[in-house]
Amino acid sequence: METKPPLPPFTDETAARKVRIAEDAWNTRDPDRVVQVYTEDTRWRNRSEFPVGRAEVHAFLVRKWTRELDYRLIKELWACAGHRIAVRFAYEWHDDTGQWYRSYGNENWAFNTSGFMEQRYASINDLPIEPGQRLFHWPLGRRPDGHPGLSELGL
Repeated sequence: METKPPLPPFTDETAARKVRIAEDAWNTRDPDRVVQVYTEDTRWRNRSEFPVGRAEVHAFLVRKWTRELDYRLIKELWACAGHRIAVRFAYEWHDDTGQWYRSYGNENWAFNTSGFMEQRYASINDLPIEPGQRLFHWPLGRRPDGHPGLSELGL
């Protein structure tokens, strides 16, 4: 049986590693890659959408990254216990008019014993920003190891 380490029960260290793995995957903006860490019957809440299963999550991600251009994300571990992880995040993106946003949020994750995410519940707020207010300037893709995280950026 396939697994997606690190596996629960999570420690602060293994949960932080799981969070960074998720951040790296999402920063690829590749729905085919991202959906592979979710169970076939995963259940989500993302703003007003409630996708169920990998196929619906995939379609959601395609829509998301078609609308949210030049997307760059930072996730940070908030808490963990057993098979659950709480995350806070911020990401910057612009729409097709060139308006930049910083989106802030929290996610609650639940994993099965093989390390696949069964549930993802996200609450997100979008703040329009000016280009000069952007803080995430690395090249598209993985956030460099030396780049500050949310706490270091005062977010």
